[in-house]
Parts: sequence; structure tokens; C-alpha cells
Amino acid sequence: MPPNPKETPALHDRALQDLSFIRRTMEGAASFTDVPGWGLVGVGSTALVAAPIAAQQSTPVRWISVWMITAVVAVGFGSAAMLRKMRRRVTTGEALQFTTPTRKFLFGFWPAILVGAVLTAALTDPFTPGIEAHVTSRLLPGLWLLLYGLGVMTAGAYSIRAVPLMGMVFMALGTITLLVPFAIGDVMMALGFGLLQLAFGIHIARRHGG
Repeated sequence: MPPNPKETPALHDRALQDLSFIRRTMEGAASFTDVPGWGLVGVGSTALVAAPIAAQQSTPVRWISVWMITAVVAVGFGSAAMLRKMRRRVTTGEALQFTTPTRKFLFGFWPAILVGAVLTAALTDPFTPGIEAHVTSRLLPGLWLLLYGLGVMTAGAYSIRAVPLMGMVFMALGTITLLVPFAIGDVMMALGFGLLQLAFGIHIARRHGG
């Protein structure tokens, strides 16, 4: 018996829908592997340069200015490195798209960073002159390390194994900075945002293609 011509297009459409569903499911289950190892190396290098400069500042306002400038440079450098790594896996002529793992990673990372920005503004209070020394010596460094680690660890649930591990170490450094009286904020920032990101960046670059 010849196939019913009305059923053939319906079967074809159903097959395409099934393939699309399977593709979306596999994409959603995949890990985000576009964490830029060399980008982390670059970000870590900027932190190592900024830490001794910040430590030499005579006022808390100047200290914050150094780290804010460093943060802007680091975000630009890291974002550019991530986009470059993402483009490497896109075929010629194909538009760059944010896959499901990429969106999960970004949505897991940025909320903690935004919370850190809001708390920083609240603690420094730009509408009131003067910033207490302990805010910049321990409180802000510990807060930044802790929230950055939280964002990295949360986003790392959708990424390679090294990413959540790095987040855990960041959170440990932030906790030590906040709770240990003799912890020096700039030293802990250099250890976390500097050496820690250098070490994990080199590991990720070698094991996961840049």
C-alpha cells in the first residue's frame, strides 16, 4: 500500500520536532567549557600589579579607586578572552550564539557580583564623606573574595570541575579575611584574585584549550 500523502509531511514534521528536542536536551546537559584559562591568567596578573599599588595609598578613597579601576580592566579583559574562546568553536560564517550552558553559567555568576557592587556602595556610602579604615583593610576585601567565590562556585555547577573548586578556595580566603584579625586585605586579594586565578587559569588553558 502506498503511504498516505497527508501523513508523510506530518511524520516529517514530527521527526524534526523530536530531533530539535533531543538537540536542546543534549545542549542543556552539556558543560560550559568556554572559561578562558589565559583570560584568568591576565586577570590574575592585573590583580598582582594592583595589590601593592593599593597598599601604598594614603586614604581609603584612593584604595577603592585603585581596585575599581582594576576591576573594570579585569572585566574587559576576561570578557574579551571568553568571547574569543567562544568564537574559536564557531564555524566560519556562523553567528555567535549563547548556548544553554553559557546562559546558565552567566546567570549563576553575575548575581553574586551585582550583590557585591550594591554592598560596596552601601558600605562606602558616597553621599557621606569619609570611609573607616577597617572597611578597606578587611571588610571589603573579605566581602569581594567571598561573593566572587560564591558566583564562581554557583556558575561552576554548569562548567568544568576546576571552576567550582576555584570558587570554594575563594570563599575560604574571603572567610579568613573577614574573621581572622591579623589577615591583611591586600595580601589576601593578591592571593585570591592574583595567584589563585593564575594557577587555575594555567590549568584550564592547558587542559581545556586556552
